[in-house]
Amino acid sequence: MPMVEIPSSMRQARFTGAGGPEVIAIETAQVPRPGPGQVLVEVVAAGINRPDCLQRAGNYPPPPGATEIPGLEIAGRVVALGEGVDTLKIGDEVCALVISGGYAEYCVAEAPLCLPIPKPLSLLEAAGLPENYYTVYDNVFTRGRLKAGETIVIHGGSSGIGSTAIQLAHHAGARVIATAGSPEKCDFCLKLGADAAIDYRAKDFVAEVKALTDGRGVDEILDMVGGPYVARNLQALAVEGRLVQIAFLQPSEVTIDLMPVMLKRLTFTGSTLRARSVALKSEIAEALKRDVWPLLEAGKIKPFVHATFPLDQAREAHALMESSAHLGKIMLETGR
Repeated sequence: MPMVEIPSSMRQARFTGAGGPEVIAIETAQVPRPGPGQVLVEVVAAGINRPDCLQRAGNYPPPPGATEIPGLEIAGRVVALGEGVDTLKIGDEVCALVISGGYAEYCVAEAPLCLPIPKPLSLLEAAGLPENYYTVYDNVFTRGRLKAGETIVIHGGSSGIGSTAIQLAHHAGARVIATAGSPEKCDFCLKLGADAAIDYRAKDFVAEVKALTDGRGVDEILDMVGGPYVARNLQALAVEGRLVQIAFLQPSEVTIDLMPVMLKRLTFTGSTLRARSVALKSEIAEALKRDVWPLLEAGKIKPFVHATFPLDQAREAHALMESSAHLGKIMLETGR
């Protein structure tokens, strides 16, 4: 296995138990080694995502066999190749979707899930691409079947997922309605390309959606809220509309009237990404390279970094995530 100068130990963040940001500890650990089909990446930056907070709270453990170190997306330099890897070489700069382990100075990544760094972006910015872009592309376009000329509601429009979805839906030719929790966040959504933005704290989004669509409703809704939003989303959908559920900030167990699903011939779907096979995730990676990376290369879309913290301040990064005060991505830097 080709190797370069790699230390025997590294810094990483670990959850000492289930709880709030206070359970995050920085420790020294052995640098992992890549297995067949994998590479070792010297991590420059890693993205903070809601699933990381769920894992910290004890509600979203990594799949069996994966490291318990958090972190689902990274960017950095390839420093070692596992057996059978011939698509990458030592020194390549990549961003990667990882199953866990991103909050560390070195992380193992599956070679097919490593993507090149789009030219306009820094490694820090590129580290904020994988989790959001894999998730949005698969759910909005593959599962949600969004097409040009359709209208989509994107909840949480100012988040990392939301800001990604707004840009991709806009460039796909869809009409975009975003919801967000303040006038500042709504203005951010409009600047990203949303055609309308609804402050859900001040207005009823169902009534606003109906008004914006002359009573018709929308073709697709991307939701990460759950709870009472599920029934309200069904009300806001047009005939043949699609509701795509990707997360639950509120309870996942709900009591709803399913008659609208029958009467309007609705589709209610959703997915998670983490537990899928490398083969399935690699299909999304290929689609991203084909359909999305050219937009990133041309500067037509980009990730928006709200705040960056050193690895030692992962607690503060998680506290900011849970405050929902951010616009776009929250990142960690390792100093490598």
